[in-house]
Amino acid sequence: MGKKKINHIAIAGNIGAGKSTLTNLLSKNFNWTPQFEDVENNPYLNDFYDDMPRWSFNLQVYFLNSRYQQVIDIKNNPNTIIQDRTIYEDAEIFAPNLHKMGLMSTRDFENYRSLYNTIISQIAPPDLLIYLKASIPTLVDNIQKRGRDYEENIRLDYLKRLNEFYDSWIAQYETGKLLVIDCDQLNFVENEEDLAGIYNKVQAELHGLF
Repeated sequence: MGKKKINHIAIAGNIGAGKSTLTNLLSKNFNWTPQFEDVENNPYLNDFYDDMPRWSFNLQVYFLNSRYQQVIDIKNNPNTIIQDRTIYEDAEIFAPNLHKMGLMSTRDFENYRSLYNTIISQIAPPDLLIYLKASIPTLVDNIQKRGRDYEENIRLDYLKRLNEFYDSWIAQYETGKLLVIDCDQLNFVENEEDLAGIYNKVQAELHGLF
């Protein structure tokens, strides 16, 4: 019997966890098509950083729509797609965090969640979700290394809150297959053995050990 056709791999993780890097590495190793978050063409991002309470709902709806379009594209693509960040993270981590911080009103948040629940009922989960788990020191180190201007002022307590939402979401994730990679223990960027170990784990999750 042939191997099951794998359509959709997704990588989740906090800011600075290494999602884009691992997406690139896995796409090259397994000959998958990478799909990245379109940050540069986001019409709300700059406004959001200038006035978060005003633009948080607009930004999150934009992300939700963009990610929904990505999922539809993945479904209709004959290739195996590896996706950098998932539709789940917007609704399970970033929007709830904005609401908790008082940067999104309860009315807007409930409207957003209702839209998200409608969308999520119509789409299939990824064949494999890879979660990059990382402590705050690891995240900060990676953020500093890549030196993106708009990330310079990210606060430690903001990253910490996001991590708490990520851990809570992953602990309850039962939608599909899940592989957790501990980025504090594995350095897949600089250590080839660590990277090879991840390749083997991904292969085993998707196709079994033989």
